[in-house]
Amino acid sequence: LTPSLVGELSRYHYLPTEWICILFIILFGISGAVHVLQAGYYQMYWLFPTIVAGAAGEVVSWTGRLWSNHNVLLDVPFKMQLVSLVIAPTPLLAAIFIILGRTIDRLGPQYSRLSPRWYSIIFVSCLSPFGNLTDVIALLLQAAGGGAASGTTENSINLGSHLLLAGIAFQLGAMSIFMILATEFLLRYYLDRPMGRVATAKLDSGVTFSARGRDDWRMSLIIISIVLSTLFIVVRAVYRTVELANGWKGQIIRVQSYFDGMDGAMVVLAALTLNVLHPGFLL
Repeated sequence: LTPSLVGELSRYHYLPTEWICILFIILFGISGAVHVLQAGYYQMYWLFPTIVAGAAGEVVSWTGRLWSNHNVLLDVPFKMQLVSLVIAPTPLLAAIFIILGRTIDRLGPQYSRLSPRWYSIIFVSCLSPFGNLTDVIALLLQAAGGGAASGTTENSINLGSHLLLAGIAFQLGAMSIFMILATEFLLRYYLDRPMGRVATAKLDSGVTFSARGRDDWRMSLIIISIVLSTLFIVVRAVYRTVELANGWKGQIIRVQSYFDGMDGAMVVLAALTLNVLHPGFLL
């Protein structure tokens, strides 16, 4: 097929580049494998349904795109990569929420606007198999959207696009609230200005926590890890929101380099950041 025919007939609007697909498969595969080893070594088993699951989902996604490189008109790999790509970053985001929650417990819950219990319910609850409340909602919307968008009728595609946009926009909103709360916590911690509701914070276990946690080099690095990985996921979410708002047949979705740089690269950088600045070593 000529490039013009590929752009006209392919649901991607282009032919996925083979070497880029292989590169991302390798990077996500390495990151995921290292996370498996790190999770086992540090006995942080919650990393399996979060970061490891996210990396595995990305491998599936880019494998689908690689398959499409060999047969761009085939529906199965397109659907495979579409559904996986919209879901895979969600467990990774759940891990970031969990890491911040544990950081707050170390540095001092009295500096957080939300009590540990409510913060846990909203952002870092492990009671749900999906990770946390906000991610469950985003995951369901994006999964439904991905499934509908992979359909063949125009109504199904439009419905899927709207659901995907709603899911990613909801996730972006949750991340915005998360960043505001995290920023306020850090400012209060460094200025030593605890919330007015308590002079001391009591953890759910009943242990009184009144001391200000020590900010050593490990805590500084885990904060850097949270900031970097969150920013990478935010860039990806902003891009996908703009892309889907522009429409399934818009100009943004037709440019492969935008997708590779602001979706694939951002997610792999977030995963690798958490490899290098690992919570098992730093917390």
